[in-house]
Amino acid sequence: MMDWRTHDHTGLKVEADGHVAVVTLDNPPAHTWTVHSLSALRDLVGALNADAGIYALVITGGGEKFFSAGADLKQFASGDKAAAREAARRFGEAFEALSGFRGVSIAAINGYAMGGGLECALACDLRIIEEHAQVALPEATVGLLPCAGGTQNLPRLVGEGWAKRMILLGERIDADTALRIGLVEEKVGKGEAKALALAWAHKAGKQSPTSIAACKTLVQATRSGTHASALVAEREAFVDLFDRADQAEGVNAFLEKRAPQWKNA
Repeated sequence: MMDWRTHDHTGLKVEADGHVAVVTLDNPPAHTWTVHSLSALRDLVGALNADAGIYALVITGGGEKFFSAGADLKQFASGDKAAAREAARRFGEAFEALSGFRGVSIAAINGYAMGGGLECALACDLRIIEEHAQVALPEATVGLLPCAGGTQNLPRLVGEGWAKRMILLGERIDADTALRIGLVEEKVGKGEAKALALAWAHKAGKQSPTSIAACKTLVQATRSGTHASALVAEREAFVDLFDRADQAEGVNAFLEKRAPQWKNA
């Protein structure tokens, strides 16, 4: 198994905090994405999925001003269609991998999250925004469109109307608006998002990681499957947990009035 702690993390800083992987976007000044940092994120998530000791992932931006300003537009200035296809594929691979992470992923939005920066946060399970931060999907302003899940993930969170305000009008919204429309789950003061994200991540660590993986798959299945088929899958997934050591550990720990010792197995 690849050791994600020492693997190449171009444009990312990665550290462990107990059972939590903390990823800091690190491409100053605005933490724009490159094909290399997108590949690094894709590979990192794959390695984290393979590490049974990791239950959660926190992602934030370095410094105080930017979470991520998205793609570096210089790569699109020439109008090269092949370069555009490559960039779109890398964005898709990275954020689809992030969305598919088996644990709980939390975006600590500590500053501007624009375009592909916001799409990264949208690929996470939960989002915390700092009071000074602003978010937008401004691609159409420069003749492009959100190609890293933005047109699909944003309306699922905020509804079609607000998604169209942001995407079709290019509206930049502040932290209060983001909280009000359901784009984020919590607003905090400046510099406080990472600490709360870690607190949430450690709270997730008290849950059975095998249960979390199954629940996350079921919740996200509502995006594409029918309600009736999902109800069948939900019951089957419940029964399947009885093949896992964590099921017996969880129930017996409760009955014995002790904290469970999860094995992620």
